[in-house]
Amino acid sequence: MTRQLRANDVTFSVDEAGSGPPVVLIHGWTMSGRFFRRQLEGLSGRFRVIVPDLRGHGASEKVLHGHTVPQYAADLHAILAELGVQRPVLAGWSMGAMVGYEYLRAYGRDAVAGLVIVDQPPSDYAWDGYEFGVFTMDALRETNEQLQQDQAAVVADFAQLMLHKPDNETLAWMTAEILQVPPVIGSTILLDQTLRDYRDFLPQIDVPSLVLFGEDDKLTSPRAGAYIADRIPGSRLQTFAASSHCPFWEESDAFNDAVAAFAAELR
Repeated sequence: MTRQLRANDVTFSVDEAGSGPPVVLIHGWTMSGRFFRRQLEGLSGRFRVIVPDLRGHGASEKVLHGHTVPQYAADLHAILAELGVQRPVLAGWSMGAMVGYEYLRAYGRDAVAGLVIVDQPPSDYAWDGYEFGVFTMDALRETNEQLQQDQAAVVADFAQLMLHKPDNETLAWMTAEILQVPPVIGSTILLDQTLRDYRDFLPQIDVPSLVLFGEDDKLTSPRAGAYIADRIPGSRLQTFAASSHCPFWEESDAFNDAVAAFAAELR
């Protein structure tokens, strides 16, 4: 079921299926909840699966303000309050993992049953002495310029990197979904996300955590998954041999099993 929900003066599109303990899936930069349709189907027999489109993304309202990771976390909290959801498992993919961190930081461990981090290093910026940053300031400036001049080309290149074995049908719907985000929104949240650094926050995470990474490193390195799992107390790492940035799509059955087993342990 898809509903339009008003929260924080923005209209959000939210997909929901199933009943039981809540599992909330948070998409990445310029993506949408549609990327998780195999989780809506695969997890809804055991869980209440909730998949919002973040502000400015997917089918949600294209407001031109509020595009920061902490605001996205505040939006998510307001959406879940409207739905009567308490203590969900938050599964954040890419930028969505950062939204999960900000949610936990803002609302505390009692607001979250567990955290799943999907294919996202603790920062995307190339800080001195940090090996997982993909953006220097020059690269960020160039990407922003390309987004403003030829968004379709940037998206086409990015979609190829997200998949271990790209196919034309998948690339077509993914790029169409991403292109719903206006370039001005894409540039704004790209800057905000890239300059955030959660390395020091990882050891402070005190809820059960699962780290899931694709083993194809053309976009993100699975070594970043090990880096995260080593720093979050008690967390576990699982990797997916036939996936790049989208293990929930390319190896959906194995991904769903991992999330379901983790969420079941928390109840």
